[in-house]
Amino acid sequence: EAGARGYFARLLVQVTMPHSKQVGSYFERRNGSLVLSMMAPPEIGLPYGTYPRLLMAWLTTEAVRTKSRELELGDSLSYFMRRLDLDVTGGKKGTVTVLRRQMYRLFSSTVAWDYQSKKGFRLGGMRPVEQAQLWWDPKSPDQTNLWKSSITLNESFFREVVDRPIPVNMAALKALARERSPMALDIYSWLTYRMSYLRKDQLIPWELLQLQFGGDYKRTRKFKEKFLERLKLVKQVYKDVKVSLDPEGLVLSPSP
Repeated sequence: EAGARGYFARLLVQVTMPHSKQVGSYFERRNGSLVLSMMAPPEIGLPYGTYPRLLMAWLTTEAVRTKSRELELGDSLSYFMRRLDLDVTGGKKGTVTVLRRQMYRLFSSTVAWDYQSKKGFRLGGMRPVEQAQLWWDPKSPDQTNLWKSSITLNESFFREVVDRPIPVNMAALKALARERSPMALDIYSWLTYRMSYLRKDQLIPWELLQLQFGGDYKRTRKFKEKFLERLKLVKQVYKDVKVSLDPEGLVLSPSP
């Protein structure tokens, strides 16, 4: 009722997008038997950081709310940014420029997945955004335009997020985004997802967590330090989550 309930794409909760700028136009991350890869045109580059995660949450939430593949972004860039609780700042490194760049990268990217087991395999791939029209002028973020800025989702992606979305607290996502920690956003969304079906304690080894959340870290010890720092942030907004540390990994206990 307060508008705090949002949704996230299940696939991008199970396996996450890049945290930092990548060299090249191909990215891969693994969660057990599931491998996610992202590809982008070389001249555009891959999306990374907190903004693509906020954008993906917004896209999914709007698709679930409207039950439509056609999503309108609003009359102006500043209006859309306020919906994401982002400050509107100009300049080369300002939020307006960075958000617009990350939108272009995200909407240009293709996502593919590969799941293998002893019984068989499942492959798939798509460009989540089929078509995007953004008529905003970054130099005049408050200016309205004659043409509406809109996004058309891929039919397969639309069906996936509408039929099987992951509920999240948008207020929590926005609070974590202000910390500028994409890993914290990933941990929060993942814990929310896992707790939705967890019925008994489960140990997740550090090595598996590193593959899922921190493929950029070469040493597990360094990844563990960063993960625990971000987990503290998550527990500030997800106060009911029950997790504990084990020398071998992270123990998840059933939580709301």
